[in-house]
Amino acid sequence: MKQIFDQFLQFLQQGIAAIFRFVQLVWTWSIDQIAKMMQAPWESWPIWKQVVLIIVIAFVAYFLFVAARQLWYAGVHVLAAFASFLGALVVTLPSILLAGVVALAGLWVINNLNLPALSTVTIFERSNTGSSSDGNRQSGQTTGQIGRETTGSSP
Repeated sequence: MKQIFDQFLQFLQQGIAAIFRFVQLVWTWSIDQIAKMMQAPWESWPIWKQVVLIIVIAFVAYFLFVAARQLWYAGVHVLAAFASFLGALVVTLPSILLAGVVALAGLWVINNLNLPALSTVTIFERSNTGSSSDGNRQSGQTTGQIGRETTGSSP
């Protein structure tokens, strides 16, 4: 079972690494293209090419703004999720503490309770001073423990 779990974790790690490599590739390529656009000798171009360049810059700025806004919202959600996770850790502390106390108490009972020693303790015992409701008993007999009759003359 451990081998399957380790294999799954390795597969998951490779998948996440591949996603990050692809994201890095796209970001690097896009930044290179934007840098090349900004280094273009636009001063010597005719006016229509400069207008097209301004339109392209506006689109690039818009898409960078959209990406920055999405990253901002994702960052806020990550922070909120982290705060929620910390809150859940704090909220579950009483249950975790009680589970530890129950485990400790259970181990204490298992290690210190001796059931054979408890069998000598009698819980239901009749006293000698009570009146007997059984009309067939003789006056010298009383009951000690349930189910056993003793005589008054026993040592």
